Amino acid sequence: MIAFGSSITRPDLYERCAGPGIRRAREPDSVVLAGPAQGTIFESYNHLMRQAAEHDDLEALVLVHQDTEIVETDFAAKAREALTDPEVGVLGCVGAIGVRSIAWWEGSVTLASFIHRYSEHGGGDLPAFSWAWGDAPPYARLGEVETLDGFLLVLSPWVVRNIGFDESLGALHGYDLDFCLQVREAGKKAVTADFRAIHHHSLELVSEPRSWMEAHVKVAEKWDGRMPGIGTGPGDWKLRARRAEAEAEAARADGHHNALGVEARVRELEQALAEARGSISWRLTAPLRLAARLRAAR
Repeated sequence: MIAFGSSITRPDLYERCAGPGIRRAREPDSVVLAGPAQGTIFESYNHLMRQAAEHDDLEALVLVHQDTEIVETDFAAKAREALTDPEVGVLGCVGAIGVRSIAWWEGSVTLASFIHRYSEHGGGDLPAFSWAWGDAPPYARLGEVETLDGFLLVLSPWVVRNIGFDESLGALHGYDLDFCLQVREAGKKAVTADFRAIHHHSLELVSEPRSWMEAHVKVAEKWDGRMPGIGTGPGDWKLRARRAEAEAEAARADGHHNALGVEARVRELEQALAEARGSISWRLTAPLRLAARLRAAR
């Protein structure tokens, strides 16, 4: 039996995204563990894992964000096939290698079979590079990775019963990298699978920057010396700290520059609008615009 779990903070979002995807992917005997969040995402996922572990016939637990929609009708079959390898501990549709921190996207992403659906600027879709295999770049591949994106994770029964999310790391960020590191340290693999999903998410990459930075530090400190590559970089820690400080200042300067550019652009557009509204043609066509508004109102 394959179980599906989701931690819900917004029931409307779950019913619009995760709920339909789970109904599409589930099998007749699947158990759906979807309920109100139990605190942080770490605590909620541990709660779902404890519930799933009670089922003796558990084949896998699918953890899906409330804003993630599974679009595969044969999702369960693909998950079951990938988990026939007893060394596989966790699956996902987005994975990367060369990862040094919870900013795992700065590594080499090897698979990203999802669509990013956003609501800003009138809304739209951004298909990731391996959504369609015919258009995928040469480096796109299935297989073992160092970490997976946590919006969709499939856990083996062994992992469900032996690994947990580290609740000391914070409330939201870094849970997916830390979990994959735990799985790998225990001798199991994190592997990408040919799942397809739609992530209904804003264009904002990192929410709550302060808690993200705290999680960044905690994960790096926890795994320093335990897992190759995590928290490391060129030079010693002092050089990296100074470089990070310099990069932060450069980012602030760049942000200030961009803000000035936006302000100048707004002023330019306001001036152009004022000139257009003061023109003879604008005044002559005013009755036509008024008539159009009245027709629309009727």
